[in-house]
Amino acid sequence: MEFNRVAVIGLGYIGLPTAAILASRGIDVIGSDISEHAVKTINQGKIHIVEPDLDMVVKAAVTTGKLKATLSPEPADAFLIAVPTPFKEGYEPDLSYIESAADAIAPVLEKGNLVILESTSPVGTTELLCQWLSRARPDLNFPNNHSANPDVFVAHCPERVLPGKVLHELVSNDRIIGGMSDSCAQKAVNLYSLFVRGECIVTNSRTAEMAKLTENSFRDVNIAFANELSLICDAQEINVWELIKLANRHPRVDILNPGPGVGGHCIAVDPWFIVHSNPEQARLIRSAREINDHKPVYVLEQIEKSADEFKRPVIACLGISFKADIDDLRESPAFDIAKKLVEDDVGAVNIVEPNIKELPECLNKSNVNLVSLEEALKTSNVIAILVDHKQFRQITPADTKHALVIDTRGIIG
Repeated sequence: MEFNRVAVIGLGYIGLPTAAILASRGIDVIGSDISEHAVKTINQGKIHIVEPDLDMVVKAAVTTGKLKATLSPEPADAFLIAVPTPFKEGYEPDLSYIESAADAIAPVLEKGNLVILESTSPVGTTELLCQWLSRARPDLNFPNNHSANPDVFVAHCPERVLPGKVLHELVSNDRIIGGMSDSCAQKAVNLYSLFVRGECIVTNSRTAEMAKLTENSFRDVNIAFANELSLICDAQEINVWELIKLANRHPRVDILNPGPGVGGHCIAVDPWFIVHSNPEQARLIRSAREINDHKPVYVLEQIEKSADEFKRPVIACLGISFKADIDDLRESPAFDIAKKLVEDDVGAVNIVEPNIKELPECLNKSNVNLVSLEEALKTSNVIAILVDHKQFRQITPADTKHALVIDTRGIIG
């Protein structure tokens, strides 16, 4: 086997499932993370995130000795970097996590190693990765200007999985593999072929980077159309859910459903990478981001307007994760809405989030409670349906007849 030992840098929502899948294929995997809690939890055969079936795969991998977590990288045949790429003020991409990962793996790199960047990145980041590695290890030859025979092979392979279905999609989805050279791409194909049943499609690193940004920008633009429609329909006193169902009966129309905004670490972030790099050309992409970023503000205004109808408002926020049936609060519009309600001290706030056991510290206030759905429906006079968790999909108009309802998910209609 060409890859006997693989290192995964970053053991979060992408890195840990990837490490576990590789380990399940009989490969020795060393996962490293800067979080002592994550490392300790994984080495106990447990997980620190919520993802269906991941706990069983991790437990088996740790029990058999195929998966070990550490605070710093160790020597390996291949290194997969799966660290965050948020943005800074002014929507400037923050590449510090990738640079830190490069500095961490540089001391243990050896000739013949493969380094793959999986983190969603602005165009040109893989080239920067090569520069950072070359700076730290001038004794090794890294691919530059598509050099054919580097000492260390470098490629970009963006993750493209859906939270809640990560284990399945890591295996079944096609993978775009952008090599810094043809030999780099082929080396990466050899690694992914160990567990990917989908097709491994080869391109260059810049195109692979842009492909992931394009996928998420496409979705963002289409969600923005639905969200803008919802604002127009509110102004025109039209039921947007009925409207979309009717419009979608056209054989060439497929409008998405609106929501309280767009969340997660991908769709709410990645389009800004394109806008930052190409501010003059990315006008539609920028407009879509602005529409989706404004939607939580509009929803908040609707909730607070409803709360003004009551002397002692009790507001139920149904869901604070960024999408249904997961615990991930990153870039969540629902979470931002709940947080702003608490900051504005509009009234008592009941949070219903079945996928977490305790509230984040910023929501630990005297007028905020994490409650069951049953209690929230019973005690709240304003109900905001922010996430369409499976537990909420059975709510009927009769359950909410005593309250004012802001339904951002079309559950009640």
